[in-house]
Amino acid sequence: MRRTTLVVPCYNEAQRLNVAAFTRFAQDGAAHLILVNDGSRDETLGVLEGIRNAAPTCVRVVDLPRNGGKAEAVRQGMLEALNDGAEFVGFWDADLATPFDALSGFVEQLEARPHLEVVMGSRVRLLGRTIERDAKRHYAGRAFATAVSLALRLPVYDTQCGAKLFRATERLRQALARPFVSRWVFDVELLARLGSTSTGYSPELLVNTVCENPLMEWRDVAGSKLRMIDFAKSGLDLVRIHKAYVRRRGIQATRTRERSA
Repeated sequence: MRRTTLVVPCYNEAQRLNVAAFTRFAQDGAAHLILVNDGSRDETLGVLEGIRNAAPTCVRVVDLPRNGGKAEAVRQGMLEALNDGAEFVGFWDADLATPFDALSGFVEQLEARPHLEVVMGSRVRLLGRTIERDAKRHYAGRAFATAVSLALRLPVYDTQCGAKLFRATERLRQALARPFVSRWVFDVELLARLGSTSTGYSPELLVNTVCENPLMEWRDVAGSKLRMIDFAKSGLDLVRIHKAYVRRRGIQATRTRERSA
């Protein structure tokens, strides 16, 4: 999987990073890591540099001078990965709520199904799987997922799991070319961008190129910066995304068809 690069955004993670797990994964050489320090005010940068020094051929540290939010940290890191020529690029939450062991399943999906462009981790509680989520966040997340399905006209179960892998394509590069409108739910905005064409937004395009991959293991990790009020902010961001991509582009497509007629 050396052709795979994972971006890990980090903001004030010095006390939470599982250095041993990161070092072990990097030294195994299964994939390259781009660790993005998002203007942290603690010792995060030093911790990331320590991981890089333990596996310098597989780890790069990108140090952003000021905090721009997870969306911008992921965008910058993904562009770095694309410029490096990786075949598969993705992002992974720094708390390793999704363990690195899950990555091989994402890669297998992209290798076995050439039409796929995106594999997204999905936190589905099923027998034989270990999915441990805070109850309040789980139900708030289910409500938000329903809203996303309606907004994008897409039968998606979980857009907010912090484990995603993409096939490196020109369409992905274009989708990452400019900063996100959304600060809180950039995952949804990225899907909306990937589902947009010159003639409008097309959910059918996403149905044929995106796959949700139910995780075997996911655990809430103490110290998450996500608060319940952030779900409300996410709702406002979802409205902005719908207006910017789905509704506006739908209107543009209708006008284009009318002019053609």
